[in-house]
Amino acid sequence: MTHHDDFNFEPIRGLPEQLPEDEHILWQGAPDPKALAREALGLRWVAGYFVLLTVWRIGVSTADYPLTQSMAHGIPFVLAGLIACGIIYGIAYVQARSTVYTLTNKRVAMRIGAALTMTLNLPYTWIGTAKLDAKPSGHGTLAFELIGDTKLSYMMTWPHVRPWRITRTQPALRCIKDAADIAAIFAEAAETRISQPQVTRVQSTDGNAVAAE
Repeated sequence: MTHHDDFNFEPIRGLPEQLPEDEHILWQGAPDPKALAREALGLRWVAGYFVLLTVWRIGVSTADYPLTQSMAHGIPFVLAGLIACGIIYGIAYVQARSTVYTLTNKRVAMRIGAALTMTLNLPYTWIGTAKLDAKPSGHGTLAFELIGDTKLSYMMTWPHVRPWRITRTQPALRCIKDAADIAAIFAEAAETRISQPQVTRVQSTDGNAVAAE
Protein backbone atom coordinates (compact mmCIF):
# COMPACT_ATOMS: atom_id res chain seq x y z
CA MET A 1 0.00 0.00 0.00
CA THR A 2 1.49 3.34 -1.01
CA HIS A 3 1.03 6.61 0.84
CA HIS A 4 -0.44 9.38 -1.30
CA ASP A 5 0.73 12.90 -0.59
CA ASP A 6 -1.49 15.61 -2.07
CA PHE A 7 1.41 18.05 -1.89
CA ASN A 8 4.23 15.96 -3.35
CA PHE A 9 4.76 18.63 -6.00
CA GLU A 10 6.32 20.93 -3.39
CA PRO A 11 10.14 21.08 -3.55
CA ILE A 12 10.09 21.76 0.21
CA ARG A 13 7.15 20.80 2.40
CA GLY A 14 4.87 23.80 2.80
CA LEU A 15 6.77 25.98 0.31
CA PRO A 16 6.12 26.43 -3.41
CA GLU A 17 9.79 26.76 -4.36
CA GLN A 18 13.32 26.14 -3.16
CA LEU A 19 14.71 28.58 -0.64
CA PRO A 20 17.52 30.95 -1.62
CA GLU A 21 20.97 30.03 -0.34
CA ASP A 22 20.86 32.69 2.38
CA GLU A 23 17.45 31.57 3.73
CA HIS A 24 16.76 28.62 6.01
CA ILE A 25 13.82 27.17 7.94
CA LEU A 26 13.63 27.85 11.67
CA TRP A 27 10.33 26.10 12.44
CA GLN A 28 7.41 24.35 10.76
CA GLY A 29 4.08 23.36 12.24
CA ALA A 30 0.31 23.26 11.84
CA PRO A 31 -2.82 23.95 13.89
CA ASP A 32 -3.90 21.45 16.52
CA PRO A 33 -7.21 20.02 15.16
CA LYS A 34 -8.96 19.90 18.55
CA ALA A 35 -8.00 23.47 19.42
CA LEU A 36 -8.94 24.65 15.93
CA ALA A 37 -12.37 23.03 16.24
CA ARG A 38 -12.96 24.70 19.61
CA GLU A 39 -11.59 28.16 18.94
CA ALA A 40 -12.11 28.77 15.22
CA LEU A 41 -15.15 26.61 14.42
CA GLY A 42 -17.14 27.06 17.63
CA LEU A 43 -17.30 23.39 18.65
CA ARG A 44 -18.17 24.19 22.25
CA TRP A 45 -20.95 26.58 21.25
CA VAL A 46 -22.52 23.97 18.98
CA ALA A 47 -22.23 21.27 21.63
CA GLY A 48 -23.76 23.59 24.22
CA TYR A 49 -26.63 24.46 21.87
CA PHE A 50 -27.58 20.81 21.45
CA VAL A 51 -27.26 20.18 25.18
CA LEU A 52 -29.77 22.98 25.80
CA LEU A 53 -32.10 21.56 23.13
CA THR A 54 -31.91 18.13 24.73
CA VAL A 55 -32.64 19.46 28.20
CA TRP A 56 -35.52 21.56 26.85
CA ARG A 57 -37.05 18.59 25.02
CA ILE A 58 -36.83 16.36 28.07
CA GLY A 59 -38.29 19.10 30.25
CA VAL A 60 -41.25 19.59 27.92
CA SER A 61 -41.89 15.84 27.72
CA THR A 62 -41.96 15.36 31.49
CA ALA A 63 -45.25 17.28 31.57
CA ASP A 64 -46.99 14.41 29.75
CA TYR A 65 -44.72 11.35 30.04
CA PRO A 66 -42.70 9.50 32.70
CA LEU A 67 -39.07 10.58 33.12
CA THR A 68 -37.62 7.49 31.41
CA GLN A 69 -39.77 8.03 28.33
CA SER A 70 -39.07 11.76 28.39
CA MET A 71 -35.34 11.07 28.34
CA ALA A 72 -35.84 8.88 25.30
CA HIS A 73 -37.37 11.89 23.53
CA GLY A 74 -34.06 13.68 23.96
CA ILE A 75 -32.04 10.99 22.16
CA PRO A 76 -32.59 12.41 18.62
CA PHE A 77 -31.16 15.76 19.77
CA VAL A 78 -28.15 14.01 21.30
CA LEU A 79 -27.53 12.13 18.05
CA ALA A 80 -27.93 15.31 15.99
CA GLY A 81 -25.46 17.08 18.27
CA LEU A 82 -22.92 14.29 17.93
CA ILE A 83 -23.21 14.39 14.14
CA ALA A 84 -22.84 18.18 14.06
CA CYS A 85 -19.80 18.09 16.34
CA GLY A 86 -18.30 15.28 14.28
CA ILE A 87 -18.64 17.33 11.10
CA ILE A 88 -17.02 20.34 12.76
CA TYR A 89 -14.10 18.26 13.99
CA GLY A 90 -13.75 16.70 10.53
CA ILE A 91 -13.48 20.15 8.96
CA ALA A 92 -10.90 21.18 11.55
CA TYR A 93 -8.89 18.00 10.93
CA VAL A 94 -8.85 18.54 7.16
CA GLN A 95 -7.86 22.18 7.61
CA ALA A 96 -5.04 21.26 9.98
CA ARG A 97 -3.79 18.43 7.76
CA SER A 98 -3.57 20.67 4.70
CA THR A 99 -1.86 23.53 6.55
CA VAL A 100 1.85 24.12 7.00
CA TYR A 101 3.16 27.16 8.84
CA THR A 102 6.82 28.01 8.24
CA LEU A 103 9.16 30.47 9.89
CA THR A 104 12.43 31.18 8.13
CA ASN A 105 15.12 33.72 8.92
CA LYS A 106 13.43 36.08 6.42
CA ARG A 107 9.68 35.50 6.38
CA VAL A 108 6.53 33.81 7.55
CA ALA A 109 5.10 31.37 5.00
CA MET A 110 1.63 29.89 5.32
CA ARG A 111 0.36 27.10 3.08
CA ILE A 112 -3.36 27.15 3.79
CA GLY A 113 -6.65 26.01 2.30
CA ALA A 114 -8.22 22.56 2.04
CA ALA A 115 -10.15 22.88 -1.23
CA LEU A 116 -8.33 25.90 -2.70
CA THR A 117 -4.71 25.83 -1.55
CA MET A 118 -2.55 28.94 -1.53
CA THR A 119 0.71 30.03 0.06
CA LEU A 120 1.14 33.37 1.79
CA ASN A 121 4.66 34.79 1.93
CA LEU A 122 5.01 37.52 4.54
CA PRO A 123 8.49 39.05 4.77
CA TYR A 124 9.30 40.30 8.24
CA THR A 125 9.58 43.82 6.82
CA TRP A 126 5.82 43.65 6.06
CA ILE A 127 4.93 42.89 9.68
CA GLY A 128 4.46 45.79 12.08
CA THR A 129 3.54 43.93 15.26
CA ALA A 130 2.70 40.41 16.34
CA LYS A 131 0.16 39.51 19.00
CA LEU A 132 0.21 36.23 20.93
CA ASP A 133 -2.96 34.78 22.44
CA ALA A 134 -1.60 31.96 24.58
CA LYS A 135 -3.80 29.49 26.45
CA PRO A 136 -3.01 27.73 29.76
CA SER A 137 -2.61 24.47 27.82
CA GLY A 138 0.39 25.94 25.98
CA HIS A 139 -1.19 26.25 22.56
CA GLY A 140 -2.18 29.61 21.16
CA THR A 141 -2.48 31.94 18.18
CA LEU A 142 0.21 34.27 16.86
CA ALA A 143 -1.32 37.03 14.71
CA PHE A 144 0.53 39.48 12.48
CA GLU A 145 -0.47 43.09 11.90
CA LEU A 146 0.67 44.05 8.42
CA ILE A 147 1.95 47.50 7.56
CA GLY A 148 1.82 49.53 4.38
CA ASP A 149 -0.62 48.73 1.60
CA THR A 150 -0.50 44.97 2.08
CA LYS A 151 -4.06 43.67 2.38
CA LEU A 152 -5.50 40.17 2.53
CA SER A 153 -9.02 38.82 2.12
CA TYR A 154 -10.53 37.70 5.43
CA MET A 155 -12.73 35.11 3.74
CA MET A 156 -9.93 33.65 1.62
CA THR A 157 -7.56 33.25 4.56
CA TRP A 158 -10.04 32.19 7.30
CA PRO A 159 -9.60 30.44 9.71
CA HIS A 160 -5.91 31.35 9.62
CA VAL A 161 -6.60 34.90 10.76
CA ARG A 162 -7.11 36.82 13.99
CA PRO A 163 -10.85 36.62 14.71
CA TRP A 164 -13.06 39.59 13.83
CA ARG A 165 -10.27 41.71 12.29
CA ILE A 166 -12.16 41.94 8.99
CA THR A 167 -11.35 45.43 7.70
CA ARG A 168 -7.63 44.98 8.26
CA THR A 169 -7.09 41.23 8.12
CA GLN A 170 -4.35 39.88 10.35
CA PRO A 171 -2.98 36.52 9.17
CA ALA A 172 -2.23 34.20 12.06
CA LEU A 173 -0.64 30.93 13.06
CA ARG A 174 -3.81 29.51 14.60
CA CYS A 175 -3.95 27.10 17.50
CA ILE A 176 -0.29 26.05 17.42
CA LYS A 177 1.33 24.03 20.18
CA ASP A 178 4.08 25.61 22.30
CA ALA A 179 2.89 28.99 21.12
CA ALA A 180 5.13 31.02 23.45
CA ASP A 181 8.25 29.24 22.18
CA ILE A 182 7.23 29.82 18.55
CA ALA A 183 6.57 33.50 19.28
CA ALA A 184 10.08 33.78 20.71
CA ILE A 185 11.57 32.22 17.56
CA PHE A 186 9.59 34.66 15.42
CA ALA A 187 10.58 37.69 17.53
CA GLU A 188 14.28 36.87 17.38
CA ALA A 189 14.24 36.17 13.62
CA ALA A 190 12.20 39.27 12.81
CA GLU A 191 14.41 41.52 14.94
CA THR A 192 17.55 40.15 13.31
CA ARG A 193 16.12 40.51 9.81
CA ILE A 194 14.78 44.02 10.25
CA SER A 195 18.03 45.25 11.84
CA GLN A 196 19.95 44.29 8.70
CA PRO A 197 20.46 47.21 6.31
CA GLN A 198 18.33 46.93 3.18
CA VAL A 199 20.20 48.10 0.08
CA THR A 200 18.44 48.58 -3.23
CA ARG A 201 19.52 49.97 -6.56
CA VAL A 202 17.89 53.05 -7.99
CA GLN A 203 18.34 54.85 -11.28
CA SER A 204 19.96 58.25 -11.07
CA THR A 205 18.88 61.13 -13.26
CA ASP A 206 21.96 60.80 -15.47
CA GLY A 207 21.18 57.15 -16.19
CA ASN A 208 23.81 55.63 -13.90
CA ALA A 209 22.70 53.13 -11.31
CA VAL A 210 23.57 54.06 -7.75
CA ALA A 211 23.14 52.24 -4.47
CA ALA A 212 20.79 53.61 -1.87
CA GLU A 213 20.22 52.39 1.67
